Amino acid sequence: MPLIDGIRILVLVLVLVTVPLSKPHLGVGADGVTVAIALACVAVAWVAWMLVQRRFGPMITALAVMGAAGGVLAGVSPFSPAVAAGCVVTSAAGVRLSTRMSLAITAETVAAFLITGLATGAPSGTLAGYCALFIGLYAFGLTRRAYVLRAEEAEHALAQTRRALEAETQAAALAERARIAREIHDVLAHSLAAVSVNLQAAEGLLGELDDDSPELAKAVECVVRAGAFTREGMAEARRAVTALRASASPPPPAPLADQLAALAADYRADGDAAVEFSVTGVLRPLAAGPALAAYRTVQEALTNARKHAPGQPVTLRLEFAPAEISVQVSNLLPPDGAVRPLAGAGAGYGLTGLRERAALGGGTLTAGPADGQWRVCLRIPA
Repeated sequence: MPLIDGIRILVLVLVLVTVPLSKPHLGVGADGVTVAIALACVAVAWVAWMLVQRRFGPMITALAVMGAAGGVLAGVSPFSPAVAAGCVVTSAAGVRLSTRMSLAITAETVAAFLITGLATGAPSGTLAGYCALFIGLYAFGLTRRAYVLRAEEAEHALAQTRRALEAETQAAALAERARIAREIHDVLAHSLAAVSVNLQAAEGLLGELDDDSPELAKAVECVVRAGAFTREGMAEARRAVTALRASASPPPPAPLADQLAALAADYRADGDAAVEFSVTGVLRPLAAGPALAAYRTVQEALTNARKHAPGQPVTLRLEFAPAEISVQVSNLLPPDGAVRPLAGAGAGYGLTGLRERAALGGGTLTAGPADGQWRVCLRIPA
């Protein structure tokens, strides 16, 4: 940590500057030579310790040298900041090392200080006070180490709890997806299958009639088309079930332009009105989310045009912009009093669902009258 390292460097500079100014003076007499050698060893070991804090072996060696040299330096020059070296060693050992290793380095520091202090005739009060200081800082280091270990254990437990919660949430989501898949399969797929069977039976019965009237031919055509829509709906239901269960990788969808062209062709095949489809911009592959949102928007807009404005021409435009795509479906509003037999069909939540889908993808959907037309426009990042 930069702040702590800065404080350590400041203390080292303080020791290097003040110790030579205290007695015994640096290099004067035997005690002065001892101070010079011990101070040099402390400085080298201190710098080495700061550089190799993340390497266990070199760190222990640096602390051991600094402890021995710091104890000697404090014993020779007890009335100077030389004691700071021993204080740093004992507290750092208690925090960073195991109890046995830190106790050994602390004992080494205290022994070096006592031996040197007794040899130089240091006052007994100073000897006892400094020893108590070294041992007290060692105890503080042990307390700090216990706190750090508890914090690391708490952080590890929190990470495990978070992973367990994420796994539980994912399992719940998978279970909900499986439930929805079952509902789709049991309700929609079975219903569509029953409708398909009945449409095939109706087609067969109508085909056996001898009447060559255009109404009968139109009825047969409508039944055939409804059967095709039903089979397409069953295929989409199967794809939805497969995607929800994530039991297999569904085949990649066709390009969006081809999908919309197919929708327009199906709308034209109904014979209600013409559909003008155009694409602008540079075509490119799209992610599944934006492509599906665009497809569902066009599908819903065409369905609404058939229900609310039957017989009115429809314009469908797909635009590829650098950072988004947009689709716009517009149709002329029907005249007042026009017959709309399908206007009451549906639950009325189609556009609401499309707006929600667009919002989930970071896009916007607008729908409403403009210049005598009803326009539905989706813009979504892609």
